[in-house]
Amino acid sequence: MSADPALPAATRELPWATRELGLTLHHTGTCLPGPEWRVETLVEPGLRRNPRRAHLLVSTVLGKHLPTDPHRVLDAGDRLGDLVLDVLAASGDRPGSAVVLGFAETATGLGHTVAARIGAWCYLHSTRRDVPTADTLAGFEEGHSHATSHLLQPMPAGVFHNDLPMVLVDDEISTGATALDAVRALHALTPRTHYVLASLVDMRTDADRRAFEQAAADLGARIDTVCLAGGSTVLPTDLIDAVAALPEPVLNPVAERRGACARVEIPWPHDVPEGGRHGFLDSDTEPFEAALARATKALSAELAEPRPVIVIAHEELMYLPLRIAAGLADNGIPARYQTTTRSPAYVLDEPGYPLRRGFRFTAPETGEDAPRYLYNARWPGEDRAVDPILLVVVDTPADTERLTAAGGLVDVLTASGSDVLLAVLTESDPRALAATRAARPEPLYGPEFGSYARDEVAWLLTDLSGVALEADVAERERRIQSGAAHYAESLPVEYQPDAEYRELFDRVLAQSAERLALAVATVAELVVAERGDDIVLASLARAGTPVGVLMRRWLGSRGIEVPHYAVSIVRDRGIDSAALDHLARDHDPARVVFVDGWTGKGAITRELDAALAAYHAAGGARFDPDLAVLADPGGCARTFGTRDDFLIASACLNSTVSGLISRTVLNDRLLAPGQFHGAKFYRDLAGEDQSNRLLDAVSDCFDRVRPQVDARVRELLAADRTPTWAGWASVERVRAEYGISSVNFVKPGVGETTRVLLRRVPWRVLVRDPDAGEHAHIRLLAAARGVPVEVVPDLAYACMGLIKEVKG
Repeated sequence: MSADPALPAATRELPWATRELGLTLHHTGTCLPGPEWRVETLVEPGLRRNPRRAHLLVSTVLGKHLPTDPHRVLDAGDRLGDLVLDVLAASGDRPGSAVVLGFAETATGLGHTVAARIGAWCYLHSTRRDVPTADTLAGFEEGHSHATSHLLQPMPAGVFHNDLPMVLVDDEISTGATALDAVRALHALTPRTHYVLASLVDMRTDADRRAFEQAAADLGARIDTVCLAGGSTVLPTDLIDAVAALPEPVLNPVAERRGACARVEIPWPHDVPEGGRHGFLDSDTEPFEAALARATKALSAELAEPRPVIVIAHEELMYLPLRIAAGLADNGIPARYQTTTRSPAYVLDEPGYPLRRGFRFTAPETGEDAPRYLYNARWPGEDRAVDPILLVVVDTPADTERLTAAGGLVDVLTASGSDVLLAVLTESDPRALAATRAARPEPLYGPEFGSYARDEVAWLLTDLSGVALEADVAERERRIQSGAAHYAESLPVEYQPDAEYRELFDRVLAQSAERLALAVATVAELVVAERGDDIVLASLARAGTPVGVLMRRWLGSRGIEVPHYAVSIVRDRGIDSAALDHLARDHDPARVVFVDGWTGKGAITRELDAALAAYHAAGGARFDPDLAVLADPGGCARTFGTRDDFLIASACLNSTVSGLISRTVLNDRLLAPGQFHGAKFYRDLAGEDQSNRLLDAVSDCFDRVRPQVDARVRELLAADRTPTWAGWASVERVRAEYGISSVNFVKPGVGETTRVLLRRVPWRVLVRDPDAGEHAHIRLLAAARGVPVEVVPDLAYACMGLIKEVKG
């Protein structure tokens, strides 16, 4: 944090509390340029009648006491999130693996904004509403506050039980005592090695900062702090008595005309959290955003008359109303945002004092006796002619008779002459939320599952590593061909080639890496040209996964960050519907691009198209069936990097070039309805793993091929890329000529032929050129397994693998 030169005293009028009582705020430094990020701009001195603390820092960017531009509120949270990102990066922590905790009630919206900015895995805010259907995980106290108990009620508790870095967010740090109490309570529950305390302003003394250092040493953890601005508070010794001697505040103003009140129900899905009270996972973001868009559209229609709007959130329900206010502003409706509070503050209608008007009202929630408060609730500025609609947003626990009865919030607001639109949101049921999360399969990540790094791919698979699924190749083939079992119900034994073959792989990788890099770059740029850069890659596991990782790396080198998943598709059984549900819930289905390694005769291309159509017909979302592949020798795809039938290094081996993940498994005896398809992680093959070596070898060629990519993409965009299905026709000819009963036993192309030799019972191999380098590894494998190689000069592919019919 760098110190800024003090502003000249004449540049701004002294706040009332400074001028009259000597309550002074000093700026000591900021992390952001510009006067809008100084302490005296971010907070104004206010007062409270509290024997423990008589001053109140009224934030100008929080939207609590002051009606504030919602985009200013979001921008402040985003800037704070950026500072958190810097700290996490400096310590080697991944933002997506962080947990964020916001303090009730003031920072529940700010904490959610920070969590959204950094892409946190989980956001939770403490709560003072003891929800009877939720489990309380822990609690802590806030010494100076009027309402001390903070409860933590994540549902299920497992979303919080982890050792990920934790970011604690509050609007201000006065002494830091509350934050340290929270850290100690949380550390006793689930120890962590890194905590980050983030606040809009930090007003700690040197002694307070030393207390933080001692707490970190006592816990054996790192505690960092970030803030938009730092400063100090000068408190007159007689401030508590001086505030007590001020005139009694005048609350609940009454106008000659009572305002009108209308009511609207906000549409909201029952299984989408409306905030962070019971935890908000990164996977909740997409459904939240979709529901938010629908809610904002509905409210915009209700607010059709051309009047400004002040969106008033109720206590801890801050983030959703904030986003609604921003959405209304984006739709052309002048909007400001603020919230009700449990905190009593001193109201004084004097220029230079931030709390000019106040309301005290009955707590609407059943069983709550302490009054609630709202301040200002009028359009900012001295011009009182602006007559905004007050859009009050509450959830169902606050939607009681006390909300509208005499002395309730709606009553005191309409009595002041304001027109109120009451918007009621259905609160999510914490038990249903816990059940949904417990039942909802979550992605798997490396290094716990697979040898790819966590950010390379999210596997939408069920871990079956502990299940014995491998069967003798010959016996497995006999059961598949006899109809006694489906090929996806079991796994072949992972074939590990000899030293000569591994040396061949090394040569192939060295010789083809640049060609692979060009194909990767071409197909990635072709996708972006036709679908835009706001895409989600969904690789078909497992052959598509290395290609998806490489496409993601290429786009990342261009500054385009895209999510990447691996999903299972099984011939004759379709694509994993649970995986599609996950993608549709977290992303716009129109953004999803399916990726595979190569096409053979086009069976998977047809399978994908039919499966996505069936999913949509059954009520699911509509996905685009266009399949992006690295190589399309069969002429079955329109989005490809090349149509050459060349050797792709990732086809040379099995799991050891695919993140140590098996082919996918679909077995009803092992997988319950709603689970992802399964796969195994072959940890025991780590010593043989070439997965990341292959990725790095290709990625290292990106800069060399970059000059060629634009011309290649322009050429493809201008060409007729309509699938010809020539490969399928060629396979049919071979099937008939060799008397093979099914096209499923004919595997065309270098990649598919390799698969036949690695995990099926091969009958023979057909090659177009007896000495082509494209299939040197295939000839080695065939020789090792005693499989004849036959030269067919007019073959449509470089080679074909024919599976031996062993039925009966």
